[in-house]
Amino acid sequence: MPAGWEWDETLYQGSAAYYRRGRLPYPASLRERFAGATELRGAPRLIDVGCGPGIVAVALAPLFTEVVGVDPDPDMLGEAARLAAESGVTNARWVRLQAEDLPAGLGLFRYATFAQSFHWMDRDRVARVVFNMLEAGGAFVHVNTVVADPPSSPSLPFPTPPEREIDHLVRAYLGEARRAGRGVLAHGSPSGESLVLARAGYRPVRVVPVPGRQVLERDVEDLVAQVFSVSGSAPHLFGADLAAFEADLRQLLEQASDHGRFSQWLGDIQLDIYERP
Repeated sequence: MPAGWEWDETLYQGSAAYYRRGRLPYPASLRERFAGATELRGAPRLIDVGCGPGIVAVALAPLFTEVVGVDPDPDMLGEAARLAAESGVTNARWVRLQAEDLPAGLGLFRYATFAQSFHWMDRDRVARVVFNMLEAGGAFVHVNTVVADPPSSPSLPFPTPPEREIDHLVRAYLGEARRAGRGVLAHGSPSGESLVLARAGYRPVRVVPVPGRQVLERDVEDLVAQVFSVSGSAPHLFGADLAAFEADLRQLLEQASDHGRFSQWLGDIQLDIYERP
């Protein structure tokens, strides 16, 4: 887990309703690239660990006989169920569970996905448990969004979001330490997933690029949702100052773009695939 922090149920309290609108989408080619890099014959099952509002699980569901999303946040699971219903996905189910409480009788899976979630967990423990939940030849798949974009920047039709100013505003309300639930992150999110997974017995990583390279048009509502979708600025952290913070945030955004429109670059991501021997 991140140094100096322990998980608690308030980590994303109030964020679920903002998550789908606020977070940048995954590239449209995610399902195609996943299918091309994996073995899907037979009746494969997928478990999405720390599934949040089910974005990855729902996107990949057509490839699998069954998809199981697990997350400890009931509001996130409610959003996942809604997304599945809206998308016509009928082979997904949602289980309220911390990753550390696996396997929880959920059975064997061909693949386990982790999308922006593994860093919140007791990684060594979860990696070992998931190893034993995978079929031979299955894999732990890290949906890795921390990938450097090409050095050239595209021409953008609108201003980019004022991220530095937003960060300063959040810090003015919440303090300099990055908040996370009831605690703070002393040293940020951990890295070194490859070493953790090697200790658990997985094979070396196989990297599958998933190109994004798309300019998205975003508006003020999207960016307000983006701020509230992040654990370090989840709505509950502002307490009685929530309305004042949101008013200041909206004013900042309206002043940053005459049109109330912003351009955001959807960059490449990659699938880091760690196979189980």
